Amino acid sequence: MATGRVDPFKGFNFRVELDGIQQGGFQEVSGLDASTDVQDYREGTDPNHVRKLQGLNKYSAITLKRGITTSDELWKWRLSVIEAKPVLKNGSIILLDDTGTEALRWNFMLAWPSK
Repeated sequence: MATGRVDPFKGFNFRVELDGIQQGGFQEVSGLDASTDVQDYREGTDPNHVRKLQGLNKYSAITLKRGITTSDELWKWRLSVIEAKPVLKNGSIILLDDTGTEALRWNFMLAWPSK
């Protein structure tokens, strides 16, 4: 016979925080990457050489899959976009290790849900 409380979030190693408050756990997260474009630049006085300059920074959309939550905050946030009144929020995706402690954290700013 099992004793004690069972944590329903235990199998969900990615936690989502919005404005510092934990909103749910997910089994899979993708889109935690960024890229920087490269611009070719050639000076008029040096026609034989092309220099590389930093261009625009681009961030992928974050996708959360197979999640669980005890709050309706994520749905309310999505509903604000559906109603054409998007609320921009800061948050974090937190990867937990096997003991349940924070291993990595990805922060995002001024985000809104698209799906």
